[in-house]
Amino acid sequence: MDILVLALLLGGVAHFFQRRDEHRRIMLLGSHLGQYQIEKLMETLTEGYMRALGEADAARQHQIWSMLTTTEAALCEQFKRFASDFAQLNAGLTRASRLPLSIFYTGRLLPDSTFDFREALSIHARGICQAINRDAEVRPKDKAFTVLAELYLMQHSCHWFCKTKGVASTRLVLRHQTPHAKVLESVTPGTRRAYAALVAR
Repeated sequence: MDILVLALLLGGVAHFFQRRDEHRRIMLLGSHLGQYQIEKLMETLTEGYMRALGEADAARQHQIWSMLTTTEAALCEQFKRFASDFAQLNAGLTRASRLPLSIFYTGRLLPDSTFDFREALSIHARGICQAINRDAEVRPKDKAFTVLAELYLMQHSCHWFCKTKGVASTRLVLRHQTPHAKVLESVTPGTRRAYAALVAR
């Protein structure tokens, strides 16, 4: 009985510290994101892409694509600034765990099992802007799919930083009906290589 009580007590303490550590990461990311309109721009761009992709009239579709260029440019610029701003944080605050289970203070206790989320944001900033600024001969439909993949992968990284990779992958499927592996296949080659190198170190 004493062992059971001790186990429950230790479990409760571990859960408390784990929730506090997750809350810290969520607040850290949210406080920096809140300075920008990135989420609103992403929503506008995603809805615009879906509207264009579902438009049967070619002229109307072209008009929608053209209208989205301003939103694309704004998103690229704001995300670059956000990544640059976040990069100024202390490395001890920005470690994300590669472990399947979230363990509080992994960055301090098991640094080799983590990656630097600041580097992930830099990779995503480059990837999003590269996808947005692709050559003019690339079909708008293909460009849209690549940009969306970059955005989905970036969201996955944010959820991974705040929780775990497993939680992030589940949210990706629930929100966008797309598995992580498929998203990774659809981003630009540069993003795919840099991302794989970062999270697999």
